[in-house]
Amino acid sequence: MRESCPVVCLDDTGKMHDSPSFSSYCFNKLESGGARLAFVIGGAEGLPEEFQPHGDRRRFEYFSLSSLTFTHQMARVLLAEQIYRASEIRRGSGYHKD
Repeated sequence: MRESCPVVCLDDTGKMHDSPSFSSYCFNKLESGGARLAFVIGGAEGLPEEFQPHGDRRRFEYFSLSSLTFTHQMARVLLAEQIYRASEIRRGSGYHKD
């Protein structure tokens, strides 16, 4: 990963967004990060140590898909759909219904 690329870790301690605010968040990150944005999804044991939040020393931003627990495979599907939805919200296509 490039140093200038924003990194967002999926973690249950992260901020939750609704779809419109996630869309704004993603596109703000893309604009500030040189059209790159990386998401990190942990495996069965959670995030790797280098990506885990340590108190106030958070090196990355953290985002929560839900307060529910999902397998990491399901989290990938949910994140992919939300990224697609974010792009459609930005485009104004009508895919997202309020």
